[in-house]
Amino acid sequence: MENIVETAGDLILFYGIKVLMAVVIFVVGKMVAKWLRGVVETMLQKKEMDVAIQRFVSALVYYALITFVVIASLGQLGIHTASFVAVIGAAGLAVGLALQGSLANFAAGVLILIFKPYRVGDFVEVAGVSGTVVSVLVFTTELNTGDNKRIIIPNGQTMGGTITNYSTNDTRRVDLVMGIGYSDDIDKAKKVLEDIVAADDRILKDPAPTIAVVELADSSVNFVVRPWVNKADYWGVYFGLTETVKKRFDQEGISIPFPQSDVHMHQVASND
Repeated sequence: MENIVETAGDLILFYGIKVLMAVVIFVVGKMVAKWLRGVVETMLQKKEMDVAIQRFVSALVYYALITFVVIASLGQLGIHTASFVAVIGAAGLAVGLALQGSLANFAAGVLILIFKPYRVGDFVEVAGVSGTVVSVLVFTTELNTGDNKRIIIPNGQTMGGTITNYSTNDTRRVDLVMGIGYSDDIDKAKKVLEDIVAADDRILKDPAPTIAVVELADSSVNFVVRPWVNKADYWGVYFGLTETVKKRFDQEGISIPFPQSDVHMHQVASND
């Protein structure tokens, strides 16, 4: 009888220690998981990440650690955890396959928020669409087009192609091509173009504008006019120069060639 009591006492002590250790592992592990979640949130806040990204990533880290802590606690109790790990892995694979499109958009959204190829307010061209960035969300990017249409683009498509950001640099170059007739005076036309560019206060002196003959086309001698402007003045200068050049060329008697067709009509005499 005493042997049975001693054996029972040993078993209670043995399993009691296991249960106690499992509880300690769970409690300490949970505390560590909360601490690491706070560390991750702080790091993301310092990088000025989107709030949604902060919450998602910190929660992902927390629950991943909690899962590891639970498995470690069960292992301490002598429970075989290999089957649990296999089930969790299979479930993760199934969820990943089912949501691969959404996960790709999410991953692209995280990359956009980290590397910031564009920000809210930038004028960009992405996925074949041009517009002003209205918002950058976890799964999508929203643009407003020039005619005030709202375009919603999945982030996977955005990061999967070329991104052209017209707002990143403070200055831009205006590229215009102006043609004159072969019978017109090249030096005079060039001087007129230089005067027009010099008279526009929006055009920067440095870098200096480029005005040069670029092509002897089929029906015209083409000049390139390439002034540098602040990005906010780009379209104003583009439209303004085009109009001013036409008016000044008219005043100076410089022709701007345009396609023409000559139609010749022949009268055929009747045999009657």
